[in-house]
Amino acid sequence: MLMKMNPLVSVLHLYDVVNTPGVTADISHMDTGAVVRGFLGQPQLENALTGMDLVIIPAGVPRKPGMTRDDLFNINAGIVRTLCEGIAKSCPKAIVNLISNPVNSTVPIAAEVFKKAGTYDPKRLLGVTMLDVVRANTFVAEVLGLDPREVDVPVVGGHAGVTILPLLSQVKPPCSFTPEETEYLTNVFKMVEQKLFRQKLGSAPQHCQWLAHFISFFIVQFAYAAVKFADACLRGLRGDAGVVECSFVASEVTELPFFATKVRLGRNGAEEIFQLGPLNEYERIGLEKAKKELEASIQKEFPLSGIVSYSRKAYHVNLSSACRELV
Repeated sequence: MLMKMNPLVSVLHLYDVVNTPGVTADISHMDTGAVVRGFLGQPQLENALTGMDLVIIPAGVPRKPGMTRDDLFNINAGIVRTLCEGIAKSCPKAIVNLISNPVNSTVPIAAEVFKKAGTYDPKRLLGVTMLDVVRANTFVAEVLGLDPREVDVPVVGGHAGVTILPLLSQVKPPCSFTPEETEYLTNVFKMVEQKLFRQKLGSAPQHCQWLAHFISFFIVQFAYAAVKFADACLRGLRGDAGVVECSFVASEVTELPFFATKVRLGRNGAEEIFQLGPLNEYERIGLEKAKKELEASIQKEFPLSGIVSYSRKAYHVNLSSACRELV
């Protein structure tokens, strides 16, 4: 729905293995300029992707009771693999926004799929970490008594737990935090998702909590952050200057092959990757912890052969070559 409201979007493709026709019909009644088309199931994946310039992949499942982290990784990595194989075949020049968790591991998996297909362009594969930035901006703005839209907190590293590293020493507008405040805020950023899940579960009966947990996964702030990053990509594709956001990308900022940092978005994706800049002692320590955890996540192995037919949902956007608005 939020993508349908974006004035830069003129063609919006929805793909899923269930319910796409109904969702498409519902969204298509909104009186905005984007034309919506729905595609259902693996046989229609190629048609859904053909000609797309931006592909957004929020596909995946949340962790359920009894499911290990390896179980979650194997399911979501399989979904990402299947969709990326379709992208490599049908729209190899598309910019890919990968939201599927764990981003620290699914982005490297996607890169390997594209390498295997001979279509890999590191600038065009963007792991979406915008939710961390949105939350950091909101919490810091609350502490400073500012409008969140006026605050910019760089969040680097990765997109899970200890790998999330907000650079509070580089907040704009410039401000200073005590070591105690820095530690407190950093921990808040990392734990907010678990706290939110507990709040949304509330007093749900024990036998229903898995469903409440599943529903809580698809919450408004996830969608808002995904669409905010997609809008930045669309503005970059249009040729707007100075579009800078944080993203988990192939990088030489550290010794790791992938790292989240600020990037400048343009017609070719992440056209410039910014260095970390000066860090304080707390951030330097946090960086080393983040890199250690990231290394294990990036190196997580997953077989690239076989077929995985399950996916949650992928959104595809098409841009005109003239004015970079969707046609």
